[in-house]
Amino acid sequence: MAARLRNRAAQLTPPQFLALGFIGAIISGTILFMLPVSTHEPIRLIDALFTATSATTVTGLVVLDTGSDFTIFGQAVIMILIKIGGLGLMSFAILIILALGKRIGLRERILVQESFNQPAAGGMIRLAKMLLIFSFTLEGIATVILSLRWVPEYGLGFGIWTSLFHAISAFNNAGFSLWDDSLMGFVGDPVVNLLITFLFITGGIGFTVIYDLITTKEFHRFSVHTKIMLVGTLLINITAALVLFVLEFQNPLTLGSLSGSEKVWAAYFQAVTPRTAGFNTLEIGDMTPAAITFMLLLMFIGAGSASTGSGIKLTTFLVILLAVLTYLKREKEPVIFEKRIEDKTIMRALAIAVISLITVFFSIFLLAVTEEGPYLHIVFEAFSAFGTVGLSMGLTGDLTDAGKGIIIVLMIIGRIGPVTLAFALARTEPSHVRYPKGDIFTG
Repeated sequence: MAARLRNRAAQLTPPQFLALGFIGAIISGTILFMLPVSTHEPIRLIDALFTATSATTVTGLVVLDTGSDFTIFGQAVIMILIKIGGLGLMSFAILIILALGKRIGLRERILVQESFNQPAAGGMIRLAKMLLIFSFTLEGIATVILSLRWVPEYGLGFGIWTSLFHAISAFNNAGFSLWDDSLMGFVGDPVVNLLITFLFITGGIGFTVIYDLITTKEFHRFSVHTKIMLVGTLLINITAALVLFVLEFQNPLTLGSLSGSEKVWAAYFQAVTPRTAGFNTLEIGDMTPAAITFMLLLMFIGAGSASTGSGIKLTTFLVILLAVLTYLKREKEPVIFEKRIEDKTIMRALAIAVISLITVFFSIFLLAVTEEGPYLHIVFEAFSAFGTVGLSMGLTGDLTDAGKGIIIVLMIIGRIGPVTLAFALARTEPSHVRYPKGDIFTG
């Protein structure tokens, strides 16, 4: 029996293996949440499954209050699922294999390559080890700094625990908080604003970018991917902060009621968090429709490739944008930082964007059938779930069981990636037949 299971596992493609790994982690988390030791009161199976999915996919949407409904054990399970989901199952598998003194074979290297969305399997083990060391170190330092801020206010035990929980949740772009209003109580706190955003921006730029920054250190020697991510992240964050500052400046329910410095902190925080972080210092439901619409775009774009975040990814968005600009300028091929972007990269970017749009809009249609909330709330919920962002306009707690099921599937697709999931489900072999050219009129 065991040999048969090993043979079947060996026949799985890397996308199938990764998809099943995520589902296995979600099922394990669901079972743990159903134990009496996890919650103060018994919870329903659908709520346990929703929480396990939200934690493993590092989304942050909640149907139960993390701080009051879950015990310390339950919160620890959430934190572990966040860590596994954020860094990837294969990173921890590599850690266990190395700890046992076992040899890491080619299959494991290919799985790590697929998990990190890398073009080649070379150097994957070194990348995985560096990532684990870096993440644990950064989260440890962040826990110490947050403890210096929160222990005097909340006491030693809760101060250290909430510091550790929020440090892990932030770096892994999960958005889970032990406060029912997320971080709204710290809207003007420089330490909390700077540290939490530093953590989720760092986790969101991508593991290969982090590796490049640590090992290379000189901008002109960075890979073109690293250059695009660094410049793109800076530009989109500055643009988003300015746009939200202008749109919400006179809104009495958000920035309008804050002091000058608090306005700046709140606009900055709320601008960078939609790209999968999930924390909020403003009440999302009180924001203007224009600001909400702009945040939909940010959530759909998401973070960086091979990061703790999701969405279609910033590089995907920028590749499509460059391809469009190249076409409009009647140039032959897209070029950035003196490097040519290959056709297969553009095709993959288009596939990711189109499949993602179809997935989100089909989910919006289903939610519009099952839910009775305002349409904008439904749209926002769908984009947030797909981008594994975790922000909500207040619909999550009122979802029907059918609505929860739709959001669960959407979170899984968003975290695994629509293209990876399509490859996991498909068994087609690439065709080597080439047909004659045909003209199709477009536009």
